[in-house]
Amino acid sequence: MAEHSADHGYDFSKPAEMDYPQHEATYELFLATFKWGAIFVIALMLGMAVGLVGSGGIFGGLFTFIVALVVAYVLAR
Repeated sequence: MAEHSADHGYDFSKPAEMDYPQHEATYELFLATFKWGAIFVIALMLGMAVGLVGSGGIFGGLFTFIVALVVAYVLAR
């Protein structure tokens, strides 16, 4: 049987080079995705509240959704 070592052949005395610009770009993309995803969900919930629960109907809910997205875009840029 093959012998297995605990470190799997990795040399811990020489850590790998890190690509910090790529890490920062990935983190910025993650933050932007989270921000706009949260904004979309909040706008969707507002539109559903007006359209389904309130007296706005389908067009009132759609209008509320679009207005909420536009306002969020202006404020969150």
